[in-house]
Amino acid sequence: MTEPERRTPKRFRMLLRLLPAEFRGDYGPEMEQVFVDQREEAAREGGKIGIWRLWWETAKGIFTTAPREHLSMLRQDSTFALRMMSKNLGFTIAAIMVLGLGIGANTAIFSVVNAVLLKPLPYQHGDRLLMMRQSTPRSGLMGRNVSVPELMDYRRQSRSLDAIVEYHNMQFILLGRAEPEQVETGVVSWNYFDIFGAKPLLGRNFAPDDEKTGAPAVLLLSYEYWLRSFGGDPTVVGKVFRMNDKPHTVIGVLPPFPQYPQENDVYMPTTACPFRSGPHMIGNRQMRMVRMFGRMKPGIKPAVAEADLSAVAAAMNREFPNDYAEGSDLRVDVTPLKTELTHDARPTMLFLLAAAGFVLLIACANVANLNLARMVRRERELGVRTAMGANRSRLFRQLLTESALLALFGGALGLLLATSGMQLLAAYVARFTPRAREVHIDLTVLLFALGIALFVSVLTGTAPAVARRENLITTLKEGGTQATLGSARGRLRSALIVAQVAVSFLLLIGAGLTVRSLINLQHVDPGFHPENVLTIQFSLDFSRYTTNEKILPFWDSLLQKVQALPGVVSVGAAGVFPLDKSPAFNNQFDIEGQQGNDRGKPVAELNVITPSYLQIMSIPLLSGRNFDGRDRPDSPRVALITQSVAQRHWHNQDPVGRRISLDNGAHWTQIIGVIGDVHETGLDAPVDNLIYLPFAQYPQNGPALIARTEGDPLAIARAVVQRLYEVDPNQPAGRIQSLEQYRADSIAAPRLTANLLGLFALLALAIAAAGIGGVMSLAVSQRVHEIGVRMAIGARPAEIVRMILSQGMGLALVGVIIGVATAFALTSAVKSFLFGVTPNDPATFLTVAAVLATAALAACYLPARRAAQVDPLRALRTE
Repeated sequence: MTEPERRTPKRFRMLLRLLPAEFRGDYGPEMEQVFVDQREEAAREGGKIGIWRLWWETAKGIFTTAPREHLSMLRQDSTFALRMMSKNLGFTIAAIMVLGLGIGANTAIFSVVNAVLLKPLPYQHGDRLLMMRQSTPRSGLMGRNVSVPELMDYRRQSRSLDAIVEYHNMQFILLGRAEPEQVETGVVSWNYFDIFGAKPLLGRNFAPDDEKTGAPAVLLLSYEYWLRSFGGDPTVVGKVFRMNDKPHTVIGVLPPFPQYPQENDVYMPTTACPFRSGPHMIGNRQMRMVRMFGRMKPGIKPAVAEADLSAVAAAMNREFPNDYAEGSDLRVDVTPLKTELTHDARPTMLFLLAAAGFVLLIACANVANLNLARMVRRERELGVRTAMGANRSRLFRQLLTESALLALFGGALGLLLATSGMQLLAAYVARFTPRAREVHIDLTVLLFALGIALFVSVLTGTAPAVARRENLITTLKEGGTQATLGSARGRLRSALIVAQVAVSFLLLIGAGLTVRSLINLQHVDPGFHPENVLTIQFSLDFSRYTTNEKILPFWDSLLQKVQALPGVVSVGAAGVFPLDKSPAFNNQFDIEGQQGNDRGKPVAELNVITPSYLQIMSIPLLSGRNFDGRDRPDSPRVALITQSVAQRHWHNQDPVGRRISLDNGAHWTQIIGVIGDVHETGLDAPVDNLIYLPFAQYPQNGPALIARTEGDPLAIARAVVQRLYEVDPNQPAGRIQSLEQYRADSIAAPRLTANLLGLFALLALAIAAAGIGGVMSLAVSQRVHEIGVRMAIGARPAEIVRMILSQGMGLALVGVIIGVATAFALTSAVKSFLFGVTPNDPATFLTVAAVLATAALAACYLPARRAAQVDPLRALRTE
């Protein structure tokens, strides 16, 4: 026999492996012999060409037959699996629900991670976009905006960016509709939307001529504002409205895309803004009110762009020393826009994804245990099938098919649950990133859900398939009711229970720590009393209220009218109020008689208030006096400072009567009082260094009206707005909200995170407890004869209960010990989510261990009680 002839059967057998194993077992030897005979005949009649033709025809036939045979086998396995699932309906429903919850949690969280963290930005060249901020590390001033002259220098001198644009936000009044409307207005460079690649849905984009001095004022509407205020009317393009005492023509409607750094109703070019186009802004390097974005040239890295811009900043520092603090180390920090959009969301989303993954692992372990328990009752069936010729791979495939169907049904349920919760989840994500609108179920999420289902099917189907015993005679002899899986399989079930308890402990620890943090946040003393306080934000018309002589009479008249309303205790105005998330106005100041240190001048946030502000907010006056009628525009300048400012800069001395300067010594302001500290920016942030100035000396166009009421503050909101229209019919009110709601909103994100994590933890606890109860119930059913013997020779029911409880609680204890050790190693990862509690908080660990032990005890008690009720005579007779 030649070498090719010897290789022919081996090659043919390799080709036969494309067919199902059962098909090969039934027909393989015969097909091999037929092929050898055909090859000999082909070699005689056609030589090599005949042999190649035979191989081609044979391979084509096998490649055609194999898919058909596999589908036939799959159809047969699926039909049988569905029949077995219908016969064990309780098991089927339990497994599908557990898997559905696990897959649903993972699919929902992955849809967020995919939309927010994995997808590229929905902007053209999104990987080249940068957010740029100035900083002076030596003086501690980080993340500062830029002035218009500085922006122009960066544009002219930068070599690494092909575009630099600006942005700032204003509140203007839009006239020309049924009622005046206050609109959030983005003031941007003409090519702002060009670098983002945002093309208008209707109309046109800004053009270079729109930003020329004296050009007709134009507006772009945001997609959301267009739908909300104009009902999606396409004829709005071309309409003219009045704003800032000038006609503004709507030239287009923007598409739906993430607006950053904030949501705006309309956009205008820089020359249309009365502030941005004023001489005090164009020529003053210290009026830093615009944000700066840029697009890198192709191939440029962020580090190169940062070095390039920092070199420009250093050159400006040298060229204009009077505009920067002495010894200033001015530089530019750049952040990729994707990082800027997602840095708040990333830790929380990844944390929740890990928690959802733990839930899925617990669900898989639980279903695997259910499958193992079911194998006890199916041993005889599988033994009979083996006796009739089914090999191990055939049975493995059958069991894997059943698990795959369960996982697919669970995946469908999980997808349904994830879809139903998508709107709530998107609202939650919106607190972290403007990319929340991109959260939805798409093809990637569907493929993820399918992949998870297949992963689960392998994970839950392999254990029972591998655990099936090999001893056919023992299997057939033991039968069904008293069959066991053996000590090795029992250890596998116990290991799965221990794993469920350990992972549940981790989730409960995470939930416990975040709940403790939330409780601590809720008990923080904010420094003010938010109860029964109404806030109304609005901005005066800049074209009409141009001087202090016009602003002050408006506010005097409005406050008098609101104070006269029934139910109003006190009313006032403030530039900002606690927790409203308005941009802080940080300002350096000089202290008379003190020299600045190496880190530069001290910095504090400035706020402008009326004398009644302290009473409305219930902020205590610790020393000195409050603002009053003596503090008029023509009076000496005065200020109030917080206790933290007094302690930091005057230590044990009394600052009342001392003077500070807010404008490099040009004017001096006397401190007339010290008030209590206030958490201005957030309850989880340190108390802010605040300097308060009297509204009469520093009148503003955009303060908020604040009123303390006797009852529900929102009940008088309509009456306050009516008084506003009495003073000025063309002045609309802005956002109306109670201060208590601002306080609730400030902790909404940690509260929702704690709720989600708590939900995952409770779900894991329920699944783990059910798993423990199921395993112990199986153990009791397998040991009925043993229990009967024990009771027949004198064991009391209480001893039987203790025996079963000790076995179940032993597993739970091992799981808790492993969970504690793992938690100590992993809880440092959640440190950034905590407030007022350490990652290894003993009280939380003890509480979680007690909760888990109680749940395990409850899960074990029912099987233990059933074991104690076994009738010894019946048990022995059955055996």
